Amino acid sequence: MKKIEAKTLEAAYALATDTFACSLTELDCEIIQYPSSGFLGLFAKSAIIVVVPKHPQTPVASPEKKQKAVAAKVEKSDAPKPVKKNPDESIEKVEPTADKHSVAQETVLESFFDESKESVTQGSLEENEGVSNVPLQEEIEKELNILIELSCFDIDVVEVDVVENTAYVFIDGEDAALLIGKEGYRYNALSYLISNWLQNKHALYIKLEIAQFLASQQEMIRSYMEPVIEHVEQEGWGRTRALDGILVQIALEQLREAFPNKYVAIKRTRNGDRYVLINEFNKR
Repeated sequence: MKKIEAKTLEAAYALATDTFACSLTELDCEIIQYPSSGFLGLFAKSAIIVVVPKHPQTPVASPEKKQKAVAAKVEKSDAPKPVKKNPDESIEKVEPTADKHSVAQETVLESFFDESKESVTQGSLEENEGVSNVPLQEEIEKELNILIELSCFDIDVVEVDVVENTAYVFIDGEDAALLIGKEGYRYNALSYLISNWLQNKHALYIKLEIAQFLASQQEMIRSYMEPVIEHVEQEGWGRTRALDGILVQIALEQLREAFPNKYVAIKRTRNGDRYVLINEFNKR
């Protein structure tokens, strides 16, 4: 995946084909920003696209790499072969040396998903209620930074604060808007990914804030909830419209706060859309 910026979309597409050395039909291009000439030359915007090859090609090895590969094979052939001491004894095995890059990659993956490490259970978190767990938040920050570095986004701020059983994650940088995505679809995917990881490894819930996206969504839902709350106060029940991604969770939290003595839950329509229902406990 690569972000490409140019004055026009045509120039961006041409740069993409040059970068990946293939035709445009072999690339998936997503337009992040359309170009604009602005007003009298002011406030002009360039075209920004994110490009992913449909069929990633295996890079051709350079002559130097080929020579190194041949030398490695010769060295391996010259290595002492296992010697069988006698029929009753087993053959002594010579293990090949692992590639340093693959070892480092396996170490990162094991540290990210290793379930054998001591996790923070909800019980232990309740014993330290209201106190931030500094070593844990530093560990989460380190692993999230590794995840961000593997992406193509320019992100320079990753902060984590663990309070009770929730990890508050703040991410910001030049490409924060791109990380959120159109209508928040990348935000939802990243939130789902981190939530599953933190829940399985540390028994933590997540509050993910990228730039000011979460705050703006909360404020938007709060404005939308005003007539819904008014209807519930008058009629005793109500429901929201179909909501996507993080919006349905924000609506659930705000309505449970507004109606602590009512039944407030997420429901699904026949089409699979999610909404929040507010009712009496005996009228679900």
